[in-house]
Order: sequence, then C-alpha cells, then structure tokens
Amino acid sequence: MEAKAIAKGVRVPPRKARLVIDLIRGKDVAEADRILAHLNKEAARVVRKVLTSAVANAENNNKLNKENLYVSYVVANEGKVMKRVKAGPRGYASPIKKRTSHITVVVSERN
Repeated sequence: MEAKAIAKGVRVPPRKARLVIDLIRGKDVAEADRILAHLNKEAARVVRKVLTSAVANAENNNKLNKENLYVSYVVANEGKVMKRVKAGPRGYASPIKKRTSHITVVVSERN
C-alpha cells in the first residue's frame, strides 16, 4: 500500500530540489525527516512539508503504520517558468527565467 503527496508550482528550481531529494530516496520516513530538518536549504523545507503530508495521507486515508513507512518514490519535475527582464548593458534587456517545481513524494509500507 502506498500514499502520495504533490506540491505544484513551488518557487524552487528543480535542479536545486533534486540535490535534496536524492538524499532521502529509499530511506525510512523518520530518517528522511531528520535529514531534511538539519539541511540548510530552502528546497529541504518544501520537501519536508510534502513528506509530512504524504505520511499523514498514509496514516489517515490508508490506515498505515508510520514506523513501517519508507520513501519509495520522490521526484522534482519542472513546473512553469516565469520569464522576467533585467536591464542589461547599453540599453539591452537580459532575460531571466524564474523556474518552479512540481515535487512528488510517495511513501510505501515495508513488508
């Protein structure tokens, strides 16, 4: 049995979020939460919220035991890209891409 949570349109670039989610993939939920709590990155704060939501979904909707859960699947896909313009040299306009992410966390029960 598994439970999932998704955060869409998070203002963290997927490349930076992937650095964080690679640390927790395959780990127990308690250990993953401990890792995310001690990381000094904005992406860690967001991924921890999604992980907490997935665990709550598993406990409340699927009646799974929290001690047996582990992170079976976690991914950060690219969301919308907000395009902005910054003034460049000699009157030029330099484009800026503000990237967003869709973060998905799936927790499953160990046998």
